[in-house]
Amino acid sequence: MNSVGSGDADSAPYRAFMGAFPTGVTVITSLDQRGDPHGITCTSLCSVTLNPPTLLVSIRKTSPTLAAVRGRGSFAVNLLHAHGRAAAELFSTAVPNRFSHLPWRFSPALGLPWLWRDSFALAECVLGDSVLSSDHEVVLGEVVSVEFSPEIPLLYGMRQFCSWPTKDQPVNSTDGPDPDRLPLRKGVP
Repeated sequence: MNSVGSGDADSAPYRAFMGAFPTGVTVITSLDQRGDPHGITCTSLCSVTLNPPTLLVSIRKTSPTLAAVRGRGSFAVNLLHAHGRAAAELFSTAVPNRFSHLPWRFSPALGLPWLWRDSFALAECVLGDSVLSSDHEVVLGEVVSVEFSPEIPLLYGMRQFCSWPTKDQPVNSTDGPDPDRLPLRKGVP
């Protein structure tokens, strides 16, 4: 069995473990001190509390988006819909001037970048606490406004994008996992 512990040089088993966990896809956005938009694709989003409504995201500590979030004191979470894959891919790269490649507008409450064509929901957040963890910073945001329209979310897992099945699509059997498709189980009796 592959194992990974604190300080291990080989992070492949951990990456495979986390890659097997399907999740929604977001783009975290903010504005820097000059008013220039910044954003990154993020799959590490979690609800923290309902009262006050608080969520957390994890951002690489060297990210210009994190610097903008800190400087502005606020950020937006754009939940991407099933047709937002191009935005997810764009914001996961270092392409300069990413916001010039797709439509966006200022959000209604805090005036943050809103990817209105690629997202089905938006949470505008005021920066709360943050915790540094190795090469990432876990950032808490108190949600001050939410925009939402019911659409199919974009998902990411097993190193690929997909979407939630609709009522008309059959869902795969839940009889159990196929051991041949689980990379961490190969070679385990």
